Amino acid sequence: MIRTFKEAEAMNPRNDLMRCEERRPSRSRSVGAPLVAAAVGLVGAASCAAPSGGPALTSGIAPSLPPRPLSIEAPSPDPREGLGSGLFDAEEAIWNLRVVSQTPPPEAFVGSVHSDLAFKGDYAIQGNFDGIQIWDISDPARPTSVVSYVCPASQSDVSVYGDLLFVSGEGMGGRLDCGTEGVPSAVSQERLRGIRVFDISDVENPEYVANVQTCRGSHTHTVLEHPDDRENVYIYVSGSAPVRPAAELPGCSGLMPEEDPNSALFRIEVIRVPLDDPGSAAIVSSPRIFEDLTAPPTHGMAPADLAELEAARARGDFVVEIMGQAMVLPPRYTEPWLDSIMQARGGTSVTAADSAALRAYLDDRFGQMMEDAHGSNERGPTQCHDITVYPAIGLAGGACEGYGLLLDIRDPANPVRLAAVADSNFSYWHSATFNNDGSSILFTDEWGGGGAPKCRASDPMEWGANAIFTIEGEDMVFQSYFKIPAAQTPAENCVAHNGSLIPIPGRTVMVQAWYQGGISVLDWTDPANPVEIAFHDRGPVDADRMAMAGSWSVYWYNGVIVSSEIVRGLDVFELTPSEALTQNEIDAANSVHFEQLNSQGQPEIVWPHTFALARAYLDQLERERAVSPAWALEVRAALAEAEQASGDVRRARLEALAGEIGGQAGESRDGGKVRLLADAVRGLASGS
Repeated sequence: MIRTFKEAEAMNPRNDLMRCEERRPSRSRSVGAPLVAAAVGLVGAASCAAPSGGPALTSGIAPSLPPRPLSIEAPSPDPREGLGSGLFDAEEAIWNLRVVSQTPPPEAFVGSVHSDLAFKGDYAIQGNFDGIQIWDISDPARPTSVVSYVCPASQSDVSVYGDLLFVSGEGMGGRLDCGTEGVPSAVSQERLRGIRVFDISDVENPEYVANVQTCRGSHTHTVLEHPDDRENVYIYVSGSAPVRPAAELPGCSGLMPEEDPNSALFRIEVIRVPLDDPGSAAIVSSPRIFEDLTAPPTHGMAPADLAELEAARARGDFVVEIMGQAMVLPPRYTEPWLDSIMQARGGTSVTAADSAALRAYLDDRFGQMMEDAHGSNERGPTQCHDITVYPAIGLAGGACEGYGLLLDIRDPANPVRLAAVADSNFSYWHSATFNNDGSSILFTDEWGGGGAPKCRASDPMEWGANAIFTIEGEDMVFQSYFKIPAAQTPAENCVAHNGSLIPIPGRTVMVQAWYQGGISVLDWTDPANPVEIAFHDRGPVDADRMAMAGSWSVYWYNGVIVSSEIVRGLDVFELTPSEALTQNEIDAANSVHFEQLNSQGQPEIVWPHTFALARAYLDQLERERAVSPAWALEVRAALAEAEQASGDVRRARLEALAGEIGGQAGESRDGGKVRLLADAVRGLASGS
């Protein structure tokens, strides 16, 4: 007879023991009382008497000290400030991390821009504006280049699924044949703007098998492995470039939706990839997840930007307004225009009248361009920058220019918007990360587009930061902001960028890139009180002028932290213990193993049952002062004794200890964490 899960659990004698423990009054015996030796066959015990041979935790679990929220004493002064400049010899600051390796780019990509990362087996796949770089990181201390595949297409966002590699292309110069000569024509059948598909079953020899063209290209994309569809994977495409002409790709329209219901604006693209025939990948839907959104609130210019703008106007520089922000056009753009105006009137030198004519032209050109691209100023976003899918909970977080969206993705081809949030402190919603149980979500703000210094001392801490929300039903409720506290120089592009969870059990810990602000490790277990617990940073590439560099993205993968450095190559780090993170917590995290990892495809983290996992929970209970020190000491001793045993003896001791721990959970300040500890110990017993 097949019983239901509840019926089976009700008949489990182990649960009788747990129920007995829950009814047992609390104890407050001395710390030094000996643990009774375990006996074989305890699993069958079902009476409410103390189990024969089981451990007896004699100390009370209830804490006597007040609770202690997570805190850590950060270095002061902050060593990230004032670092010396250099390309490969810049000064560095590091706290609670260890540098495992720093590997410069291979010759094919020296001087080019590295972008995002994906992982498969022992390989880290690094996007580059000129192609893809694959590293063997089986020895993280010595990453080796497997292949440098030159195939220009800004920005080469990468994802993997099995033996398939997907690469984004959005720039006007990307070619279908991966050629390096660009595409000079305004309309061309040789241009690639969309998704490339590669077969990497032989990693050293990627095979280009297909492409899927889209009307706005692919700035980023998301691979969705849907749990109810084993025959296909889905790709959500986010393209933010202007709509290409229909003469280049039939069906593309840049009109407003009321003028053309098939407009390429205000939608994303969903590509379905049949796993048995990836060459037939095609767009299957274009969901309009932005309908009815109005223009979000915005903030003005930062003090440093206002001062720079006024200085530029005083010098007579040319200033234009783009998306509500005043910007100074550099001479490399304005000088050719001035020369053209001068030559058109037959002059030999630029005059004030030529400058006035150019100002009038720029006002008209940029004003019309913004009107064409976005229509009424009352409209919301036309596209997402990034969409992070979490298939295990059926939700996605859309970072969509002026809004953060919560999406229902249970029907993979037809995502549905559940909620949308806007914030005047946010300039450009860039990416999203869920916590592991799906109760909170963190969005990043790429204020300045990633190429500007937005971590200066005078910049508001709420701008270019993270915003953390709790998910309550189908709503997102704001909790807090976080931005790295170390001021960066005007020569360093810096703003919130890409990162991922580190699988510390019982906590929400994330590593995140900040371009030339370096990388930061952030604990946001309490969404209202995020705490920085580790960092690494370099000085600027050039102390005298802004030059693009820094960590584009950084992710935890199978025990190491891997960072894509825009110009310096590949960095690998490890966590080190601190007052905010124990070695047991690090060991428990490192027990998690992924076969592959995509930054926008968030996996559910499941921890194997190890002694490190149990001790990690115990460390956290002690740190939080959720249990008494004496009780924690006894549990440690019991775990050590069980670890030294084997076979039936180990299993009996662990089963008894799990029952003792679970029975006292209600007396702790954090009963949920105590139950996690009991489950971890019980899992150890079942695996003995």
